[in-house]
Amino acid sequence: TPGIMTGCIFALSRICGETAPLLVIGALAYIAYVPTDWSSAFTTIPIQMFNWLSRPQEAFHQNAAASIVVLLVVLGALNSVAVYVRARSQRRARW
Repeated sequence: TPGIMTGCIFALSRICGETAPLLVIGALAYIAYVPTDWSSAFTTIPIQMFNWLSRPQEAFHQNAAASIVVLLVVLGALNSVAVYVRARSQRRARW
């Protein structure tokens, strides 16, 4: 079970980091309005970053930089959880 959990967490972090396929395939589904509830349509962070970076205004570039930092923090947190789960399961296996 710990190996499966670690694999799932690593897969989630990889999904978050895969930007190029999202831009190639998902850019067609760009949604320009803010979601109002959980069932509303929304866009992904990499597609939103690409949209902000393609605009000439400096404020959009700052938003893109902030979203990059948020994505990196999420990826770091997911990877840290996966390493913790794996290390904990290895300690239990020794006993």
